[in-house]
Amino acid sequence: MSGAEQASTGGQRSSGDLLDLGGQVALVTGAGQNAGRATALELARHNAGGVAVNDFVAERAEAVAAEIEAMGVPAIAVPFDVGDLDAIKAADAAIKAKLGPATILVNNAGMAGPGGSLRPSLNFWEEDPSNWERYLRTNLYGVYNCCYAFIPNMVEARRGRIVTIVSDSGRTGEPKLAVYASAKAGAQGFVRSIAKELGRYNVTCNAISLSSLMPDMPEEKLAEVMASDHAKAQLSRYTIRRYGKSADVAALVTFLCSQASEWITGQTYPLNGGYAPSM
Repeated sequence: MSGAEQASTGGQRSSGDLLDLGGQVALVTGAGQNAGRATALELARHNAGGVAVNDFVAERAEAVAAEIEAMGVPAIAVPFDVGDLDAIKAADAAIKAKLGPATILVNNAGMAGPGGSLRPSLNFWEEDPSNWERYLRTNLYGVYNCCYAFIPNMVEARRGRIVTIVSDSGRTGEPKLAVYASAKAGAQGFVRSIAKELGRYNVTCNAISLSSLMPDMPEEKLAEVMASDHAKAQLSRYTIRRYGKSADVAALVTFLCSQASEWITGQTYPLNGGYAPSM
């Protein structure tokens, strides 16, 4: 089959690109900035049939969707809180209407939820139990909700990719972030379980476990942060002594969404500069 014939099929590998996405439509949650934004843009570069950009701040989602459309790839902004299943179902309908059914799902939304701050402060037994919900709603129930809404698209199409961003907090434990760590660990167990349910439908499900990422910022600001005593002490525990970059996450997500990874499922990939090696 010639390259031109492959391109005309709309779902076959078309350019010799190892990371070709086969024209599938992707949804990336928490994609209005940083690693989520980088991931949405990278998927657009590798033959995504369209990209749905989620963020709980509508303006951020719209800005990234506009960047993708400027690349010549169809896009839609779908602002919602991943803890709201009804809003996610409405987004699924909107995505289908503009782009077609999404069969790639990147569960990137995390941290402490909309407007929350992930700062270790109290031991678990000293916390107000009302604070637990903000971690569980986004990092565990948000993953459940998005998978519940979008897996039927994949089952019907008999193909798909799910990539969930988790944390080394869930692999190694994190003092004063016990509920957050347990939510991330729960998401890893969920990924392994649905991978076994979905394999027969040619759908793969994997997780990426992150350590500290540096938010996107100007080079001069980054140099200032890296020169601080806090950064030097923290990075002394990393084999590769730098913080993670948005591009690091985008590259691995794109690989796990591509046809190159079709025999990989139920796995958690540490992406952490050697902070916590996989055993």
